[in-house]
Parts: sequence; structure tokens; C-alpha cells
Amino acid sequence: MRAVFCGTPGAAVPSLHALSRIAEVDLVVTRPDAPRGRHRRLQPPPVKEAALELGLPVAQPSTKSELAQLLVGRTFDVGVVVAFGMILPPEVLAAPGSGFVNVHFSLLPRWRGAAPVERALMAGDNQTGVTIMLMDEGLDTGPVLAQRRTRIEDTDTGGTLRERLAEMGAALLEETLPAWVAGEIQPVPQPDEGVTYAARLEADDRLLSTDMGVVEAWNRIRALAPDIGARLDVDGVTHKVLGASPTDADLEPGEWADVDGVPVVGFADGALAITIIQPPGKRAMGGAEWLRGRSLPG
Repeated sequence: MRAVFCGTPGAAVPSLHALSRIAEVDLVVTRPDAPRGRHRRLQPPPVKEAALELGLPVAQPSTKSELAQLLVGRTFDVGVVVAFGMILPPEVLAAPGSGFVNVHFSLLPRWRGAAPVERALMAGDNQTGVTIMLMDEGLDTGPVLAQRRTRIEDTDTGGTLRERLAEMGAALLEETLPAWVAGEIQPVPQPDEGVTYAARLEADDRLLSTDMGVVEAWNRIRALAPDIGARLDVDGVTHKVLGASPTDADLEPGEWADVDGVPVVGFADGALAITIIQPPGKRAMGGAEWLRGRSLPG
């Protein structure tokens, strides 16, 4: 089985490793190197680094036309896409005999789109999962080859949940892909009921307001930890809040208190203990450490 892999972030790497165990990976396609970090130096995507470690050829097209030039007319049996970050044009989707399959981090048709992990947490979902889907020209609308579920725990963040789904997706891909290429799986169309869209995260999605309900704020903090970070205005200065937990403290919205050395802030219908916070230009730290040596906000 000859395969092409398209993916970019770290969450796609487990699936690349899984594919390399069950197929001859003819090419790994990923996005161009991008500036990252404080010094904005060009850094390769995690999938590129993993591919080079595996000794696999890598291509980094910038446009759909460049992608089509790479893949249309190429001889391979199946394509695998995991968080690639570029929409595949129809002529590319039609290139391999068994099409392109996608490892998507939700239970489709719930959370079609760019940010399924964060949106599931923000919505307070109690379960999610991974879907292996045959790609078509729609936005995550193709028929389903396999699904696997997992419970969303109160301790989950966007980071922990994505890591778990990445490993689950890789394992399910390894089980499913050979059977699909061999013609042993019948795709199942997605139902029309239960469709939701996981829109790309925007700046407003990161903002916390003490006028919010406490569960909404807590879910937003969890969803955006540990890398993106929810933003909270503290005495006119925007801080990242990377960890919090609901508490029974009785506070007015925006009111702060020191509860056993931990900062607690009131929201519309409850309060949150701030367990991890990052002031601008500084490292993330525990809430108790942040509170030491300063007065309460407000």
C-alpha cells in the first residue's frame, strides 16, 4: 500500500508514525516553515521534523496549485490527512484510487471544522472522540469509516484532550486503513441531525469577562490551556489564565479574594480559584506564587 500523508502540527505526528508502520509512505506533505518563538525564527512544522527522522521525503507547498502539481498524476493508493491546514482541491481528492481519508478529532457530524477540541470543551461536552472519514469537497462532510469515543474529564484541557485524541486517532487509523483499501469497509453517510461547526478560534474567543457565568469561564480556560491561554484583565493589564477551578467562595463579579493563599475572582454566578496565571512578558506561575508580594486586584 503506497500512501501520501498530509499534516502539520504535533497532533498529526502519531498518525504519521502509524501510517509508516502499515504503508509505504511515498511522500509527506506539510505546511511551509513558519516564524515562531520570541525571536520569530523560521521553524519547521512538527510533521516535517518527524518525517525527516523517519527518513521520509517531504514537500511544503504554499498554495493549492502547488499541492495539485505534487499529487495529481502521482501513483499512490490512498492519502491520509490530519490537521493539514489547507483545503484539498477536487483534482487532488480524486488522485488516489482509494481517495483521501481524514483523522478528525470529534465525533462527526458534531464539530466539523478547524477547532473541534477547543469547541467541545468550551461547550461543556462530556464526551468526544475521533472519526476516520472519507474526504469529499465539503467541510468534514464525507462518509464515516470508523469512530471511537472518549469521556471528557473535568481535569482535561485542550492540550491533554488533543494529545489523547491524537493517539486514539493514530490507533484507529492503523486498524482501519488497510481494511478500507482492501475494500472491506462500507462508508456510512453522516446523519443530517446533530451537525455543529467548530469555527476557527478568534481573538474574542480568548477573552474572559467576570460578567460570564463561572462554568462558561472555566470551560474557556480549560479549552485554551496550556498554549493559547484565556485572557483576563487584571487592573487594566491583560494576563493569561491557564488553570482554574470552581470554588464556593461568595464574591461579586470582578471581586478578588485571598483564600488560603490562592487568588479567587468572582464571576456572574460563582467564583474561580486561579491556579495558573501568566503576567505579560513573564513565565506562567501558580496562582499562590503570583499573589505573594502583591496586593489583591481591584
